[in-house]
Amino acid sequence: MAEIYRIAVVCGKLGDVDGVSLEVDKWIEVFTSLGHQVYAVAGHFAADLPLVPSERRLTLPSLRFDSDFQKNIESAMFPYIAPGNRKTRAPGEREGLLRELEIRGDEAAEQIHNFILEKGIDVIVAENTNAMPMTLTAASAVYKLAEEYKMAVIFHHHDFWWERSRFSGSYMEPLLNQIMPPDDPSLEHVVISSYAAHNLRTIKRINPLIVPNCEDFRNPPVADGYNRHFREDLGYAEDDILFVQPTRIVPRKRIEDSVRLVGRFIRRYPDMEGRVKFIISLYQGDELNGDYIKDIQTLAEGEGVCLDLIAHRVASVRGEDAQGRRLYTNRDVLVNADFVTYLPIWEGFGNALLEAVAARVPVAVATYLVYKTDIMNRGFQGVEIRDEYDREGNLIIPDAVLEEIHRYIFDRPFRKDAVDRSFLAMKAAFGMSVLKQKLELLLEEYGDEILASRRRLEKQRVVFSV
Repeated sequence: MAEIYRIAVVCGKLGDVDGVSLEVDKWIEVFTSLGHQVYAVAGHFAADLPLVPSERRLTLPSLRFDSDFQKNIESAMFPYIAPGNRKTRAPGEREGLLRELEIRGDEAAEQIHNFILEKGIDVIVAENTNAMPMTLTAASAVYKLAEEYKMAVIFHHHDFWWERSRFSGSYMEPLLNQIMPPDDPSLEHVVISSYAAHNLRTIKRINPLIVPNCEDFRNPPVADGYNRHFREDLGYAEDDILFVQPTRIVPRKRIEDSVRLVGRFIRRYPDMEGRVKFIISLYQGDELNGDYIKDIQTLAEGEGVCLDLIAHRVASVRGEDAQGRRLYTNRDVLVNADFVTYLPIWEGFGNALLEAVAARVPVAVATYLVYKTDIMNRGFQGVEIRDEYDREGNLIIPDAVLEEIHRYIFDRPFRKDAVDRSFLAMKAAFGMSVLKQKLELLLEEYGDEILASRRRLEKQRVVFSV
C-alpha cells in the first residue's frame, strides 16, 4: 500500500492565473486524489484554493513577489532588471541587503518550520522558489529548511534564472549558484521539459525528473450559460472575429509579433476590417518593463488592429468585480475565441497552448525551443510559424500562414477535424493521467528520504510541543 503524506506547497503566490499557480492547482488536485493531505504556504493567495482549506494555509507576506524588500534587492542586485536600472549604490548597501536577506530568510524558515511541526507535514514542494530570484526571501527560507533543518524538499523548477537576460551580470551570483537550486543529493528536483533537464544536468550536475505541464482534458472548457454572456458583456458582436492572446503581457511572449500577424491578416482579407478584434486576456507580467504595453498599443494602432486588454474582467475563478460585473476565467475567454495567437520567443513549457487545445480553438504557434523538443512531435495540429526573425527582430510570417488561419476560421469541417485530432493527441501526451503517473513515481522514488525526514521531524515535534 502506498504511503500517505502531508505535503506543503511553498510559493511566492498561489491561486492566480500565471502558469506556476495553474500548474500548482493541478498538482494539488492529483496529490489529493492519491489520498495525500496538502497544505500551502505563500506570500499571497490571489484566490481561494478549494482543496486546501484555510486552516491548512499559511500566509507570509515576506514571501511576496512585490514586497518592498524584494523590489529593493532586485533593483540593487540585478543591473539589467529594467531599462535604466544601473544606478549608483552607496558603499556597503548591497552587502547590507544580503545580510538582511539572510535575516529575513531565517525568520521565514522558522515560521514555516513551526507550521510544519504544528501540522505534522512530511515534505515540502518548493514551487520555483529556488529557480527564479523573484521571491528571494522564500528562496533563502527553503534553502535553510533543506540544508539546516534537514527537511525533505521537492524543488519544482519551471524555469531558471540563468535563462533570463534581466538576471544576468548580478551582484549576488555566488549566492544564486549556492541556493538556486541547491545540489544536495538528499533533495529531489523536478523540471517541466527535456531541455530544462539537460540544462540542469549540464550546469548543476543534478539529474531531475521530468514532469511536463499538463492540462485537464477530462473537463475541457465548453460553452455554457455563464460564458455565453462574454461577447455581450465585453461589447463584441456575434460575428466579430476574436483573436485571443491568452497570456500575461510579458516581452518574451513576443506579443508584438501577434499584433503584426493580426494586422497582416486584416490587410490580406480587407473584408474582415472592423470585425477582427485582438484580445489580450491576462495582466501585466512581473517581468515587464514600463514601456512594453505602450509599445504594443502604439504598434496595434499603426497596424490598424483593434486591441483590447481585458485582464480586469478575467480571474482564476468566476465571480463579480466591485461593479457587480461578471468575471470570466481564461478558459471562458478561450471558449469564445475564433483563433489563438501564441508566438513566444521563449517558454518554459506552454500552458496557454495546452489550454487552447483543450478548448478546441485553433492556434498559431511559433516553434520556440521547448515546443520543438517536447510538443511538436506529439500530434499537435495547428498553424506553425518557424522561429526565424528578420534584421529588426520581427518574426518572419509567410503569406501561407494567413491563408491557413483564414481556413481554420471559416472552413468549419476542416477546423473541427484538426482541433479534435489535436485534442486527442495532447490529451494522450499531457493529460491528467500522465501527471498522476509522474507524481506517483516522484513520491515513490523520493519516499525513503521523505520517511527519514518524517522521523527527524517527529523528534523535533516533541520538543516543539513542550
